[in-house]
Amino acid sequence: MNHLRAALLFLVWAVTQGSASHAAKPTPRLAELNAFWTEVSRAVRTGDFAAYRATCHPDGVLLWGTTMCMPLAQALAKWEPGFLDTQAGKLKADVQFRFSQRPGDATTAHETGIFCFTSVDAAGVRKATFVHFEALLVRKGSWQTLVENQKHPATQAEWDALAP
Repeated sequence: MNHLRAALLFLVWAVTQGSASHAAKPTPRLAELNAFWTEVSRAVRTGDFAAYRATCHPDGVLLWGTTMCMPLAQALAKWEPGFLDTQAGKLKADVQFRFSQRPGDATTAHETGIFCFTSVDAAGVRKATFVHFEALLVRKGSWQTLVENQKHPATQAEWDALAP
């Protein structure tokens, strides 16, 4: 019985050690995905609409919870003026991402978390919006968003609870 208990304790220890080292050192796939989200943030921050559009699959879909669904290309057309205003210095914008789940394989990813979009208008008024989201990504040479679901508002506390 002591051997069985020792084996179980060793198994628990081995699994937790493996998880800890996995969390500390991202896999090449997660490193690529982190670079993808860094590029999304850079494109928003600099107003680089072409770069942002390149992160979206041509057949992509945008969902707003259960209330709206549209082609991502249609949403991009609505968002383009904000990118142009950012590029022209009329608006400051930024988006950051934090994740709670990131399953997938070498060519697919289901990213779940919260994004924080901040903007500062010409009058200097700053606004921060936190949103629970899910993104389905595919890798077709580079990662692209196939489905973005902006599920519902999040709170600052929920944002703070997720690791940067």
